[in-house]
Amino acid sequence: MKKNYQEVVDFLELGVEIFYADHHQSGDLLNHKNFRAHINESSNICTSLIINKYLSGKYQEWAIVGAYGDGMDKSARIIANKADLSKDDRAQLRLLGICINYNSYGENEMDLLYHPSLLYKLLKHNYNPFDFISNESGVYNKLLDSYYSDISKAKAISPEIESDNVSIIFLPDESWSRRVVGVYANLLMQSNKNRAHALMVINKDKSYLVGVRAPYNNKIGADILCSIFGGGGRRGAAGINNLPKQDKNNFIQEFKKQFSANKVVSEFRY
Repeated sequence: MKKNYQEVVDFLELGVEIFYADHHQSGDLLNHKNFRAHINESSNICTSLIINKYLSGKYQEWAIVGAYGDGMDKSARIIANKADLSKDDRAQLRLLGICINYNSYGENEMDLLYHPSLLYKLLKHNYNPFDFISNESGVYNKLLDSYYSDISKAKAISPEIESDNVSIIFLPDESWSRRVVGVYANLLMQSNKNRAHALMVINKDKSYLVGVRAPYNNKIGADILCSIFGGGGRRGAAGINNLPKQDKNNFIQEFKKQFSANKVVSEFRY
């Protein structure tokens, strides 16, 4: 909402009715008869979970996919427990969520395996995610194979800056780097839950694409940090699309400062 406030206003002035659900920084909410907002900035809530609550769990398997894809495994498990899903089913939904999220990162559409509109059409034709995995096995397996390949490349690169509290990894100007910047950041967040992580990918114009994850056990501060440099997101996960090269060192210092003394904060609620 904070990022596209003016666009929302423009549509409302044209008489458009807007249903707006989001979990990112909202900024000032609009008070308009044609504007219905469903905003929840809790660090353990994503838009899939907001919609799942609005629909009273009608498509809860898809909500689980969305939560897993956003790195919110604990929230996903809560719904999976209610749905009485098996361990294998949960694993399938988790991988699908990761793959969908993985296909959403890139400098442009050429970096992606599938155009987002095409993948959306394939997804929406299936009542539940298990049908998609079965009916579109070729698409799903291509996403999964590419994800595993790209993640293995990312894991081979060591952090340039690492301490008990923070880790910063620089990735090259490659399509695979941009594809993994979100999902790999989520994996790192879950593998070391008391450390903040930043992935910095060199763009073609020599600026940086940055993905930031606050510590899993203290999901606050990522949005505040990234907003300083023109980015945005939510408390636990945020990013910057184009960090100027000359701002790299300043970002690193602010990143260290933001997460220098992590204190565990309990904010979980769903």
